[in-house]
This record gives sequence, C-alpha cells and structure tokens, in this order.
Amino acid sequence: MHSQDLIRFTAASALAHRLRSALTALGIGIGVTAVVLLTSIGEGLQQFMLGEFTQFGTNIIAVNPGVTTTFGAPTGVVNTQRPLSLDDAEALARAPYVIEVMPAVQGNASIEGNGRERRVTVSGVGPSMPQVFSFGPALGEFLPPDDPRAPRALAVLGSTVRDELYGSVNPLGERIRIGGERYRVIGVMEAKGTVFGFDLDDAVYIPAARALDMFNREGLMEIDVLYTEGAPVDEVSDSIKRLLIARHGGEDFTITTQQQMLDVLGSVLNVVTFAVAALGSISLLVGGVGIFTIMTIAVRERTFEIGLLRALGALRSQIQQIFMIESVLLAGIGGLAGLALGTLIVWLVNVLVPSAPLTLSLPYIVAAEVLALVIGVLAGVLPARRAARLDPVNALRAE
Repeated sequence: MHSQDLIRFTAASALAHRLRSALTALGIGIGVTAVVLLTSIGEGLQQFMLGEFTQFGTNIIAVNPGVTTTFGAPTGVVNTQRPLSLDDAEALARAPYVIEVMPAVQGNASIEGNGRERRVTVSGVGPSMPQVFSFGPALGEFLPPDDPRAPRALAVLGSTVRDELYGSVNPLGERIRIGGERYRVIGVMEAKGTVFGFDLDDAVYIPAARALDMFNREGLMEIDVLYTEGAPVDEVSDSIKRLLIARHGGEDFTITTQQQMLDVLGSVLNVVTFAVAALGSISLLVGGVGIFTIMTIAVRERTFEIGLLRALGALRSQIQQIFMIESVLLAGIGGLAGLALGTLIVWLVNVLVPSAPLTLSLPYIVAAEVLALVIGVLAGVLPARRAARLDPVNALRAE
C-alpha cells in the first residue's frame, strides 16, 4: 500500500464516522482554544504592564532613601541614615550624563477653588518634571525654575482636578487653597490617566520644598534622574552612588535603574504567561485522553477490517500507520479549529472591548498546535500497535 493510499484510506475512515471524528477533534480544539485565550491574556498583560512602565521613557534612574539589602550588621544600634534632600538633587544634576533631576515628595490634602473643595493627591516636584516624565501642561505652563528652597506658591492642576473645580472655565491665575495655604494656578496638565493605580489627572503639582513643609517631612521620597539616552547606565549609576556616598558618609540609599525594573517585571510576567499556558495545556491532555479512548474503540470496531487488510497483504507497519495517521489527523484538525476559534475570540474582544489586554502570542500559538500533534501521536501509539499485532485469521472471525 502506497503512502497516498494510506492517507486516502485513513481520511475515508475518519469521514465514515463523522460524529465520532468531530467529537474527538473537538476535545483537542477546546484545549488549543484555551491555550490561545490564556496566553493571549498573559501576553496582553505583559505588554500592558511594560507599556505603562515605559511610557515615561527608559533612561530614568530612581534614587530612594534607605537600603533594600542588609549586610549582617545588627540593626537598632546606630541609625546613620540621612534623608534625601533638595541639596542632594542639585548635586546629582552635576553628575556625568545627567540631563535633568527631579525631586519628589507626595501626600494627600484638601484643595479649595471656585467655591468647591475636594481631596486630592499633592505631588511636590521640581520644574524638570515635564522633561523627566514626558508629561507636560496642556494649558499654561509648568512650575518655573525658582529657588528650590524658597519657591513661589504656584500650582499646576491635573486635568480631573481642573474639571471638578472649574469645569470649562479657564483656571489660570485663579487663587486656590491647598492644605490651607494659598496658591496661584499657572497651568493645567495634559490628561494622562491612571498608571499603576495612581491617577495622574486627579492630582495637583506644587514645588517640592513647599510639599516638604506641608507634610512636615524631613526628606524627599525619591529623586528621579534623567540621563542621556544611550549612555552607559552602569557608569551613570556608579557616579550617582559615589556622589551620594561622599555626601552622606555611607550608602544609605537605593538606586534602581529602569532596566533593572524592566528585567524584574519581564521575568515575573513571563512566568505568569507560562503558568497560564500550562493551565491551558491541561485541556489538551484531556483531549489526548479522548483521542486515546476513541482510537481504542475504533480498533475494536474495525477488527474485521484489519483482518481483511492483512489477508490482502497489508503489512503490520502499514496497519499501524493507518491508525497513527488517523490519530494525528484528528489532533491536527482539532488544533487548527481551536486556533481559528481562539484567534476569532481574541479579535472580537479587541474590537468590542479595546481596553482589554489581549494580545496573540505567535510562539505559544505554534507551540499549542505542535503540542496537539504530539498528543495525537502519543494517544495513537498504543491503539495502533494493538491493531498491528492482531492475528489476521482471528480478526476475520470477529465479524
């Protein structure tokens, strides 16, 4: 029996039992669909998180007070930690490759304006925030480069705060109260939305020195350093470290580069995507059990047919190939149908709910189809070998 005849005979056998073949392929199809959907969620979540994380740029280094690791020294003996100061921020601006430096401190306070009041996030920042975070005013201007220790009482409103207090009225030049202190509005930020749970629009931005006084803080929460794109990040980080150690007398701060954060985030999200793919693969295994069961039943039902083929001269290897091909054929068709259904669902969700984080992952799609074929081979091995070992005489008597 030639290869073409084997394939033609196997396809005819599958078509002769349409319902059984369809149900067998359905099990694999559902498994592949599950893998496509789950990995699309994982991949979409990964791209969403990375997009949120990098929308402000990738050449930023964050400096925070305190250290995240210890070196075996007993705690509680001497506290040599110094807070990050505005002077530290000014000093960092002179480090190699540094373009801009932005001090930051944050709190929550009541804001009053236009006869209305609401409680918002108050961010004390430096005048370089639009350059550091690529986030500037849509109306008016941002905080000017005043004396960092004695800045004027100026404020820039987030777009939501402007809408809540002033509606469509231009708020520039208006006087507002933030935490009981009077400020003059000089700008309104562009709408940015929520980033990692923080609503950038429902906030008001004031000079860092005034925020330190307002919240009675000794030091800054963070200093963000924008360095030249393409510069050696390790060299920039080391220069910042040396400068602060010289100022503080020790390493009582933590330096985090954007690449470090991206690497950690990427690793976590890759694990999540792999985990959901593994969960979807369980459905494929269930589909494999279905193929094994159906093929075992098929061997019993087609015993006479096997005996007749053997009597006509078909080799045992050819009998085995017939059942193996049928098993792989059903798994392959089911896998392709599952891919088509999963892709259609992802497309429909993206059309109907554009904000949904669903993104097709080509490597996982290919892996799902390959896994379906492998499961088809494994599920068909034992039934095919059993069919090949049947004695032709006894098989003919089975009818």
